[in-house]
Amino acid sequence: MSTQLKTNRRDFLKIAATAGGGLLLGFHFSGCDSPKMQVVTDEELMAQAVNYNAFLSIAPDGHVVIFSPNPELGQNIKTSFPMIVAEELDADWAKVRVMQAFLDNEKYDRQVTGGSGAMPHSWERLRKAGATARRMLLEAAANRLGVEVGSLTTDAGTVIHKDSGKKLGYGELATEAASMTVPEDVPLKNIKDFKIIGTPVKNVDNKAMFTGKPLYGLDIYRDGMKHAMVQRPPFGMKLKSFDADAAKAVNGITDVVSFNENVAVVGTSTWPLMKARRLLNVQYEPIAGELESTEMHNKIFDDLLNNGNAKVMRKDGDVNAAFRNAAKVIKSEFQCPFLSHSPMEPMNFFAHVKADGVELVGPTQTPDRAKAAAAEIAGVDPEKVTVEMTRLGGGFGRRLRADFVEEAVHVSKLVNAPVKLIWTREDDNTGGAYRPAVKYRFEAALDANNNLIGYKLKGVGLNAGNTTRENNFPSGSVDNLLIESIDYKSDITTNAWRAPITNFLAFAEQSFIDEVAEAAGKDPVQFRLELLDRAKNNPVGSIHYDVDRMRGVVELAAEKSGWGKKNGVAQGFSVYFSHRSYVAQVAEVRMNQGNPVLEKIYAVTDCGIVVNPTGADQQVRGGMVDGMGHAMYTNMTIKNGLAEQKNFDSYRLIRMKEIPEIETHFVDNGIDPTGLGEPALPPTGGAISNAIYWATGKRLRNQPFIEQEELKEFNLGQRA
Repeated sequence: MSTQLKTNRRDFLKIAATAGGGLLLGFHFSGCDSPKMQVVTDEELMAQAVNYNAFLSIAPDGHVVIFSPNPELGQNIKTSFPMIVAEELDADWAKVRVMQAFLDNEKYDRQVTGGSGAMPHSWERLRKAGATARRMLLEAAANRLGVEVGSLTTDAGTVIHKDSGKKLGYGELATEAASMTVPEDVPLKNIKDFKIIGTPVKNVDNKAMFTGKPLYGLDIYRDGMKHAMVQRPPFGMKLKSFDADAAKAVNGITDVVSFNENVAVVGTSTWPLMKARRLLNVQYEPIAGELESTEMHNKIFDDLLNNGNAKVMRKDGDVNAAFRNAAKVIKSEFQCPFLSHSPMEPMNFFAHVKADGVELVGPTQTPDRAKAAAAEIAGVDPEKVTVEMTRLGGGFGRRLRADFVEEAVHVSKLVNAPVKLIWTREDDNTGGAYRPAVKYRFEAALDANNNLIGYKLKGVGLNAGNTTRENNFPSGSVDNLLIESIDYKSDITTNAWRAPITNFLAFAEQSFIDEVAEAAGKDPVQFRLELLDRAKNNPVGSIHYDVDRMRGVVELAAEKSGWGKKNGVAQGFSVYFSHRSYVAQVAEVRMNQGNPVLEKIYAVTDCGIVVNPTGADQQVRGGMVDGMGHAMYTNMTIKNGLAEQKNFDSYRLIRMKEIPEIETHFVDNGIDPTGLGEPALPPTGGAISNAIYWATGKRLRNQPFIEQEELKEFNLGQRA
């Protein structure tokens, strides 16, 4: 039995352009201009001869089908994209379908899930695709009825003649519309007329997920497919030798092969692989020098903060003079550990290296990177590599890399067979690419009137690149500012981790700003508003964030949370701009039997127009739970080049009972969507730590909170 996980491109074209004809539009996702559209015949479609990036199809039965080009990992793009097309098309949502696109460099631009960028990138393109199709349907109806286009309107998949009330379904007009000249430019709806955008719509994959349909990479199956697992060396070590005799003797094992510094066991199913891999006798040796550890990293941080050659990322005014003349100086250091991404679905990928190309199927955030890597390993032209994207069981940046894809391709090439490679949870934790470990030093100078006159930030990271976001708030609001960064090249592999850098930097910055506000004798919210006023009315240097949007979420969060008006509860404030969007949060901590308990968090988000309130609410809540869990509980330590926390028995994640009440609000400002997958995570840790301080008098400067000396006398999060 052979199970094909996804409908292929040719199958889609058969669905989209049925035997009875139909309208199918191709539209570019690339570039900044509006998509140029062209009617494509069924014959051209079947020959796949039209160079377009995505397709909007209206079949004679009235169904609307579009390809969704971006990988879906829970950010709801597979639902939101068709909502946008259906809105401008005035489609019947019950007849809208969406299908995951294959990787196609000629048709699609930015087939990537990362950086909260899919919606900002595609918003206008998708709207114009729907609006253009609607216009062509109107023209077809006008021709058939012998009336002016202006006398017609559309609603729920039908064209309606205003005077007579006569209705024509999109399906019965689709073929005729295909003969119309495609208009170069069409007006888009006024946002006040939206009927689908802004309404709660369930995820289009819900039924398939609930009923266990094969959506994910782990579900993939092909006839003749073999399974594989890889033994990888610790960080900083290389393969010296291995003895595979005992592993090969395990029933179900067909091959043991090595590539680069890895040893792979190959067989008929995963259970014998797990058994055989434990029987491998593998010897490693150091590549150079001492194997890394958390203790070593701590020494590196301190040495570089004190003596390192830092790169100046931004400098405004005369910082040295400001600190020399300061009436008061506040100084704090903050440190975060490496973290695993811990997606629910461990790394996996299917690869089949053939004589004429490579077939790839699986969960990837960067299919083009997977394609390029496979082509290089297999020694084929990249155009001979196909990439089929499954739904991702989580990613959070881990699947931006292609290491697990490369492993599958190597093994398939060595054993000359189709292979599905799978990582275990232990593989994920010990061989993954982690959130970079970082340490920051903040300094602030206040004058005699408690005005902030100087601000310094120096960051040191391990394979972090730029440890700062030098143009974020409070830059632009302080006369004298210096932001510096140092990157240390470590053996530990790192990768973008949801809301890269800002996932911890926001906690550190917002905790420190709270500390400075206290030293200045000012309310934390009012202190931030004063700085924003300065950035708005008398900015220092360049401003790279929207002051009004940030101020808006600050004020609304204070209002919704009843800031400063509640008794018996400590409130902590945080606000952050990342990935084009703004989120302010207020955490509430109440002392229960002498212990601080996180009871509630309010979140106000400005991400522009909310396409799907259901999906948006889930994104904010998910980001906040991710942020609070890792800030409060999760740690990864390194010893002898390996993570010590190998599975969830020691790698502590947040538990359901520890999640507080969350109340979400969205700013309705009518601007184009600005992204939502990541912005809610960064401010969460700061809101919680500030609330804990006002409840206990203990400032938290390192993560995870439960391991900090300041909280050793408390049981964090223990409810009655």
